Amino acid sequence: MKQAVFLDRDGVINEVLSKRVKFVNDANDFHLLDGVAEAIRFFNKAGFLVFVVTNQGGIGLGYMKEKKLERIHEKMEADLKAQGATIDDIAYCPHKPNEGCPCRKPKAYLLKKLADKHHVDLPASVMVGDREPDIRAGQKAGCQTVLVHARTEDDFQADARFPDLRAAVPWIIAQKRAAAR
Repeated sequence: MKQAVFLDRDGVINEVLSKRVKFVNDANDFHLLDGVAEAIRFFNKAGFLVFVVTNQGGIGLGYMKEKKLERIHEKMEADLKAQGATIDDIAYCPHKPNEGCPCRKPKAYLLKKLADKHHVDLPASVMVGDREPDIRAGQKAGCQTVLVHARTEDDFQADARFPDLRAAVPWIIAQKRAAAR
């Protein structure tokens, strides 16, 4: 079984609610956060699979079409690839908040779906997010959890907390070593 790092997108990989962009509803609104490509390169080199797991309620609310989301993700992958970083797969929930779908975080469906598809050991893997639904989804899937870029003092019982993804790299890499023992 393989190990993975599951990454929320908005607020972990790219800017959101910043001076430059409020929401990412177009590829022109997508801007990588500092250190993200470097962090993902470390995960790639350490042998982790890297997945993006994201709620995209803007589709269900009518703010964007799935075609636009595909372009945003193509830009994300191209921006990362230009810096030597690779995403192995992307899963998203297109439904409105409170729609009751099975795939919206804090439910663990998307993590479990990726784990089944790629033969991932969830207890040996890590979910990284910036909000409570990300941490709860990781916990429900049985992953270790890391809170980054938190906008609150609450850590939602995450296993670790860091100011950003780059700062979380040593802790996450240590999880890889610990599972190998």
